[in-house]
Amino acid sequence: MESAGIITRDFTATTFVVDQGRTLLLLHRKLGRWFPPGGHIDPHELPDEAAIREVREETGLEVALFTGGSQLGRVRVLPQPYCILLEDISPTHQHIDLIYFAHVLGGTLAHAEREAHDARWYGWEALGEPQIAEDIRALGRAAIAAYR
Repeated sequence: MESAGIITRDFTATTFVVDQGRTLLLLHRKLGRWFPPGGHIDPHELPDEAAIREVREETGLEVALFTGGSQLGRVRVLPQPYCILLEDISPTHQHIDLIYFAHVLGGTLAHAEREAHDARWYGWEALGEPQIAEDIRALGRAAIAAYR
């Protein structure tokens, strides 16, 4: 039986990493477009943990998110994403993408070959290049501005 009109959704975490007034984008292996590091949130993983893990796995960099968590009595307040996007991946599948901003703590940039063809730091002006999608441009610039 076909499930017409049913949309499946996965939760993902994406991180705009900022260093020296630039943000890091990866040339996605399958899609051939520039994106920040990110991916699916694993079962039993917190979104902020996934954001940091994806950066480490895809770039070799260790990062800290711009926003931290806190305690509210006995309840933990998780680091807040900058925003949450609803992205159409196919006609029947969407990603609920938690967007984080982070800065580099350490590590050496070495993009994961299985994930990306290349990695490049984009400054404010370079984010205006035509190969950069509008949402990536706006969020990349917001991350750079938030770190200033």
